[in-house]
Amino acid sequence: MSTELRFRQVHLDFHTSPEIAGIGEEFDAEQFAATLEKARVNSIACFARCHHGMLYYDSQLNPERVHPNLKNKNLLKEQIDACHSRGIRAPIYITVQWDHFTAEQHPEWIALDEHGNAIGTPVYEPGFYRHLCVNTAYRDFLKQHTKELLDMFEVDGIFYDIVKMVECSCKQCRADMLAQGLDPSRSADRLRFATEMMDDFKRDMSAFIRQYNTECTIFYNKGHIGVADKPAAGAFTHFELESLPSGGWGYMHFPLAMRYARTLGHDCLGMTGKFHTSWGDFHSFKNQVALEFECFNMLSLNAKCSIGDQLDPSGKISAPVYDLIGAVYSQVEQKEPWCAGARAVTDIGLFTPEEFSEKELRMPPAAVGAARMLQESAHQFDIIDSKTDFSRYKVLILPDNIPVSAGFAQKLDEFAAAGGAVIASFESGLNADTNELGWSQLGIDLKPDPTRDEDGNLVRGVRYFRNDYTDYILPQGTIGEGLPDTEHAMHMKGVEVQARSGTEVLAMTVRSHFDRSYRHFCSHRQSPSSGKPDYAGIVKNGNVIYFAHPIFSQYHQNAPRWCKQLFLNALRMVLPEQVLTHSGPSTMLATVNEQSAYQRWVVHLLHYIPERRSADIDIIEDVIPVHGIKVRVRTDNEVVSVSCVPEQQPLPFTYADGHVEFELPKLNGHQMISIQY
Repeated sequence: MSTELRFRQVHLDFHTSPEIAGIGEEFDAEQFAATLEKARVNSIACFARCHHGMLYYDSQLNPERVHPNLKNKNLLKEQIDACHSRGIRAPIYITVQWDHFTAEQHPEWIALDEHGNAIGTPVYEPGFYRHLCVNTAYRDFLKQHTKELLDMFEVDGIFYDIVKMVECSCKQCRADMLAQGLDPSRSADRLRFATEMMDDFKRDMSAFIRQYNTECTIFYNKGHIGVADKPAAGAFTHFELESLPSGGWGYMHFPLAMRYARTLGHDCLGMTGKFHTSWGDFHSFKNQVALEFECFNMLSLNAKCSIGDQLDPSGKISAPVYDLIGAVYSQVEQKEPWCAGARAVTDIGLFTPEEFSEKELRMPPAAVGAARMLQESAHQFDIIDSKTDFSRYKVLILPDNIPVSAGFAQKLDEFAAAGGAVIASFESGLNADTNELGWSQLGIDLKPDPTRDEDGNLVRGVRYFRNDYTDYILPQGTIGEGLPDTEHAMHMKGVEVQARSGTEVLAMTVRSHFDRSYRHFCSHRQSPSSGKPDYAGIVKNGNVIYFAHPIFSQYHQNAPRWCKQLFLNALRMVLPEQVLTHSGPSTMLATVNEQSAYQRWVVHLLHYIPERRSADIDIIEDVIPVHGIKVRVRTDNEVVSVSCVPEQQPLPFTYADGHVEFELPKLNGHQMISIQY
């Protein structure tokens, strides 16, 4: 039994109502394993217990939980044995906080909100989403349930699902909060307790498992990997990044989560689905091109692949589904040699506002906007937090909402003193209350009496439907390259600042004639420029550049090209040469990874365009080839060959002054290029 993560996993859901008959009666172990092997699947998560609370094996400990219509009591065992006979891993799935049977049988284990109501699905609505609290005797049940599985099966791994931080006010949680000197009536105290309690649960369960199995993989899933997972990362053997683009996550969630997760030292699996929409969408099929992009993008960002499917209640595996998966995984298999053990080559660290939010933010607008700008310009970057080792990077970016404490400021000072550059925007660099500077090297002072609305609320950073408090920026000189020499609307007002002595003002803001209100307004939205300068819009203090406006949140909102151009101009001022540049369109994604064991860098180029063809989700249906792409990569390693892989097609190249240049004749979806040194 090997604990090594595989590149081609399937996550095989089996949430099956107890009212459906004939469960597993058409399961054929040989057909099951042969279908997986043909589809090039080499790992598959199989179900022990589902969200309905049903078991799919012959439990002696909890026979009342075995699905009442399970015709094949050895379903899970036969799945695992069939997989192992063909060298396929078969980690076991166990639900945690969603379990309908348990919620019905043990209401005392249900998590309660601050009003004493059950958290999750009301009793007269369909769904198994009532949350169970693992700070009750339910934890003991989970341990014994897990031990039975460890005793009965050859366990490759345990996948615990729905392990979320929930502010619970059940009797046990209230008592424990009081014992710790916390006030259960305060949301902040409930949040603190719930966070620490869930981290303790993960550590406790992993330690319990290790008493009986020292090798199996262990993962706790909550649908996102982020800063909140860092304190208990030691309880995980790896990370699986659930991120179905059509299932509510969108196409920007995975790159944000993965660019952070890969910095934490664990092997990672990306997880999408074969479904047209999301989990439980029976008899639906994702477009093959979309599934290709989602898997190839995982490879480009150093993740292995997992595709979600759901087994029919009969237990019969769907041949058409695995024709689809096999069409993609056969390609992944060919690409693996140039992905195994790869590490990202990056020179930019992008901070995530998620670190500074009380509650988990899967998609902080500022981080999304900044990541889009960087991806669209082929920059190589990680997403980081304030505890990260900054020395890995040449430039740090603090997008819009990154408060700076004294300790954080000291780390930034040391980074800048060592020659590193920093770009900050809006309230980044202020203190946690956003009323004073937290980092002096921004080279600014806050102007007194910032603009407020008629109710006394600050208007900076607020999105108004008719752009009520818009001002303008006048980009000139280097910061304005590529833009016309005229005012550009900044729809979300910035922090009103003035430059300190010695700080260079790169661009001033310009006032509108007046802010929009019932007293005075002009046309449909903001009034035009008055031509009168107001506060400093962009400043440069040594190797630190500050934007007063929330340019990244604004870009996430409606993508003004001038916001991106201003940012890229600023980035070019402090990072004259990026790792990779190309002549392709901004819709092309480019990453650079290093396989040091093979003395090579591997460039990934992808060109797939998600399109909003429907009201609900983005669709990828067609590949649009791009021709004649010129690529330039900065590397100190003297290059000996450049070739398209896995095709092993050599490409002519030149290498001089620490740069390799080559031209890719055609990009048809995804292409890897090996740069051997």
